[in-house]
Amino acid sequence: MTEQRQTRWLNEAQQRAWRALVLGHTLLLDRLDDDLRESFGISLTEYEILVRLSERPSHCMRMAHLAAALAHSRSRVTHTIDRMEKAGYVVRTASPEDGRGVVATMTDEGMALLEQAAHVHVTGVREYLVDLAEPEDFEAMGRVMNASADHLISAHPEMEVRRSR
Repeated sequence: MTEQRQTRWLNEAQQRAWRALVLGHTLLLDRLDDDLRESFGISLTEYEILVRLSERPSHCMRMAHLAAALAHSRSRVTHTIDRMEKAGYVVRTASPEDGRGVVATMTDEGMALLEQAAHVHVTGVREYLVDLAEPEDFEAMGRVMNASADHLISAHPEMEVRRSR
């Protein structure tokens, strides 16, 4: 029989902060997604894929690594890349390293879209979050989220998340 651990319930202040985080996170991502869809017809996930590809040499990345970098399932990224490939923003090829993996490469059209969309996205990030917080509060939030991500990754290495700091 497994020993049941005592639940450490959140106090009132922790519960308020937790609910604010969940609500704020949901509303923020929805608004950033809406801005990109309204202005450019792409989702926040598609934007993030373009960002990740733009940061890589030759603007390409193995699909499995792309999924891990976004903390999304491989099937979700595959479906998203399908749409982006049809729109002309990326192409997929066999990996030149081993021929087994699939590599997504951003096209010139994808880079042009990213260069335009970045202005809308960054403006939204600033307006909806960064400029509302004191610099030390924003930095503290980043430290807390990094600590949470580090803990979750170490507890679940199968997630294979790769992120840049």
